[in-house]
Amino acid sequence: MIYISGNQPDILDLLKEYPLNSVESLVLKKMSDSEMHYRYDNLKQLRFELKMRQEIVNAAHALNKSGMGFDVFHKSKCNEDYWFRTDNGGFRLKSGIKGSDAINDIYQNGRKYKTECATAMVIVIYKALLNVFGEALFNKAFSTIYLMNWHALDPVIREFGSPREAGDILPGDRAYFKNPDVDPKTPELQGENVIVLPGNLYYGHGIGITNGKRIIRVLNSNRRKDATRTAYLMSTVSRLNFKRLSELYYSNLSQITSLQSGTHIYPYRA
Repeated sequence: MIYISGNQPDILDLLKEYPLNSVESLVLKKMSDSEMHYRYDNLKQLRFELKMRQEIVNAAHALNKSGMGFDVFHKSKCNEDYWFRTDNGGFRLKSGIKGSDAINDIYQNGRKYKTECATAMVIVIYKALLNVFGEALFNKAFSTIYLMNWHALDPVIREFGSPREAGDILPGDRAYFKNPDVDPKTPELQGENVIVLPGNLYYGHGIGITNGKRIIRVLNSNRRKDATRTAYLMSTVSRLNFKRLSELYYSNLSQITSLQSGTHIYPYRA
């Protein structure tokens, strides 16, 4: 159930704002039908979350098409025109480089990059934020970026690294398939971080966009010889604090007054 300032909104009216079968409409329906309570201070917060979830899904599809390679941290690589590769295999935004340019480069020149599935999830989130915020606000809000699984997340997206029992699994959430009997020779396949997509599909870097059965089949093919336990989808999800991000967005929106020179991304408006 959805509550706006303590009251339940007219879901049918809200659904009219979004195309049929869009991520926004699917999430609205699932939230409305759920036994969980989704509470917002105002409609802007809800609309912002819906937009972010749509863009997370879009960013996952785009990263899957980017050509970015999969490899473990000690073999990771990046385009050093934009990023400094740290000793532990992370990517740190170079001084004087716009975060928007660096994130877009991953999507435009994916073959210059290799990393594992957790870092790919963070890349998806930054791309979704860029698409929603627009370049000027994104660069103001995220002047420093470090891509390295959950170890150095920006405080405003730290919840994305903290899985919790959620009741519902919604498009735009991060979920995890665990492989409890992983083969020690392939520790990178101890599990698969995924972005939840509509239609019972998931995006996992290295596996691609597929259903849960195939992800489990891939993980099960990388178990130790005496394995007795199957891989499985965990019941926890990692979910952004959309309210905090909404506050960050709207508190700075008035400072964005025009389309930035050389770009084609307008900031999201409710």
